[in-house]
Amino acid sequence: MPRLLSSAHLSDTPTLALAELNSQGTLFTNLCQIEAAVQLAAASNASLVVLPENAFCFGNQALAAPFFDALKDWAGQLARVYGVYLLAGTLPCQYRPDGSRIFGDKLRQVSLLFDPAGDCIARYDKIHLFKAQVADTTGNYDESQTFEAGDTLTVAATELGNIGLMVCYDLRFAHLAIRLREAGVQLITAPSAFTRATGRLHWQMLLTARALDSQCLVAGCGQFGEHVFFDFLPSLK
Repeated sequence: MPRLLSSAHLSDTPTLALAELNSQGTLFTNLCQIEAAVQLAAASNASLVVLPENAFCFGNQALAAPFFDALKDWAGQLARVYGVYLLAGTLPCQYRPDGSRIFGDKLRQVSLLFDPAGDCIARYDKIHLFKAQVADTTGNYDESQTFEAGDTLTVAATELGNIGLMVCYDLRFAHLAIRLREAGVQLITAPSAFTRATGRLHWQMLLTARALDSQCLVAGCGQFGEHVFFDFLPSLK
């Protein structure tokens, strides 16, 4: 089940909800979990709902990437049905913002923002890709083996204020948060999927540091729990 963290006020009336998920490798299960979280947030009068990184698929991103457009449409409908701004975590995508195909088998890690009408008003392609040795059972992490890095800041003008988009490992780079502030943002979203080890050590510290650097509200939303990986995904039909 998703867990809805305490809402935070953006101004006198709008609030945001951070919907932490335990996403798995089964697409349908994740979609049900996402809708339950958005429904709960809307019932709590949230104006903006933030989902974590890899909300739609945790595991083999290449299996989910062909469904990018269908999942984008589904997320837009979800925002419209529940009348909220929806930061749809991240989705793996086979093409760049200009529509050009990415070379080889690589993907982009894409964060999308939808308005209450269901329109996609912002796309951010993750700039800083996670590469580290971690003291856990995986050990070596290197997102550059799967993803191509983005190269463009993203700022969305909304009735809630200007929202700047970041993703997970971006939180380790103060200059990105500062550049977003210089571009006029008041809120930075940071859907994430920290490892258990790095999360315990760095998650809260990095959120606080980037908020101090930028003097912005930083909405970090993470995954939690154990994740099971599969080699297949059900069809979206």
